[in-house]
Amino acid sequence: AMAEPFRGANVDLVAAVESRGFLFAPEVGRVLGVGTMLVRKAGKLPGDVYSRTYELEYGADAIEMHRSDIGVGQRVLIVDDLVATGGTLKATAELIAEAGSTPVGVACVIGLPDLGYEKRLAPVVVHTLVNFGGA
Repeated sequence: AMAEPFRGANVDLVAAVESRGFLFAPEVGRVLGVGTMLVRKAGKLPGDVYSRTYELEYGADAIEMHRSDIGVGQRVLIVDDLVATGGTLKATAELIAEAGSTPVGVACVIGLPDLGYEKRLAPVVVHTLVNFGGA
């Protein structure tokens, strides 16, 4: 169900966001017939990485992805379990763009739209399986 909205989007790669995105992204990639790359918290990946610091409600954090996992011009679907404010997913989209590729969308199991993720992530399209309001 997470892959379905992106079947015709010519996705080349799925980005799995740490850590619960690791559970869903491989299956989304399998359904779409593409590989999966990891997006991890800073300091967990060996080798040359792209890195992005971003703001949280309570401070700052950073995420990274291997430079060798993504090529220029790829169309990348970002997968995670939950989208709240969209900070981590926006940072992931920015890493993908920095690598010379295009974030084609975000797929999550749960969305908390009252926290404003759609505005923060625009123009990247977000699809969720279920939304909860009143956050």
